[in-house]
Order: sequence, then C-alpha cells, then structure tokens
Amino acid sequence: MATVGSTNLTAQTSAPPAPAGPAWTAADVQFMRGMIAHHAQALVMAAMASSHGANPQVLLFCKKITISQRDEITMMQDWLKERGQAVPVVAADGHDHDHGITGMDMSAHASMPGMLTEDQLEALAHARGERFDRLFLTGMIQHHEGALTMVAKLFDSPGAGQTPEIFGYATGVDADQRAEIERMQGMLSTLPGRSSK
Repeated sequence: MATVGSTNLTAQTSAPPAPAGPAWTAADVQFMRGMIAHHAQALVMAAMASSHGANPQVLLFCKKITISQRDEITMMQDWLKERGQAVPVVAADGHDHDHGITGMDMSAHASMPGMLTEDQLEALAHARGERFDRLFLTGMIQHHEGALTMVAKLFDSPGAGQTPEIFGYATGVDADQRAEIERMQGMLSTLPGRSSK
C-alpha cells in the first residue's frame, strides 16, 4: 500500500504547472505611464475649480475626478513598481505652483492624445465663474477623448491589454470616460450663452 501511495504522490508532483496567464508587454507599461501623466493633468484642472468660482455641478464633478484619479494613479504606480518598472512621481494634488507636474516634464507629454496645451491651461487658470466652467468642460471633454484614444492604441498593440489587470483597467477607463463625456456635454449645454471665449 505504501508503494501505491508513493506512486500517486509522484504522479501528483510531476504534473506540469498550470499555464500562466498572458504576460504584460512594453505597450502595457507605456499605457500605464501615459495614463499617470494624463490623470495628473486632470488633477491640475480639477484643483482649480474651488478657487475659480465653478458652479456647484462642476465643482462636484471635479471632486469626483480628484478622488477617482488620485486612487487610479496610486494603483498604476503600484502596478509599475511590482514589475520593476520606472514609476512617474506625481504630487498629491497633481501640480506645483506653475501648474506643472512634480517630477514630470509636461512638455514630453504635450503630444499625448487629449492633453491640454500650456496656453489652454493658462487660459483655464485665469478664467472665473461661467467662463471657467465652459473652458473646464470643453478642455476635460478633449482630455477624456484623448484617454479613449490611448485605450484604443493599447488594444491595437499586438499582445497588449491582455492581462486581467490591464484589460479590466483599460475597459473600465473606456466605459467611465464615455459616461463622463456624456455628463459633461450635458453640463455644457446648460451653461448660459454659446461663446467658448
């Protein structure tokens, strides 16, 4: 009987390990780093709302962005760190006093889809009240559309976006950004006047 038990144990220990899931790719790393920079700019924009006379609906939306995107930045930084990748550093509020991103050269991200230019950020920084609301909403819609482009680019890259973490996060970004674009378009349509200037 001991022989039978030994044979069974040998058969169990010599079985091949279960196949591993899909591996992460360089495109996954690039996506996560890019989304950190992208989210950081959204934090810069949202941080202006309370001091720039945003209406209550826009102010509440900015608070939601701040909470969700700060948490997502932490998750993306942890994902990169766990894989031994360089981790971009972002200030808790997403900016320094010049609206730049601490530890990040924003000029390097200027060509990233949806990113506001320095001129657009400067105009937003000087706007107040309804003008701020309008510039914020049009800028954040542009910003969210850029995130959709980044997700599409990720899934167009061979083998990318296939790990459960990346797939889940990227599809969540896509769904959330689409819903928020629709919400912002609704808020924009309720603002008085039609001029974006």
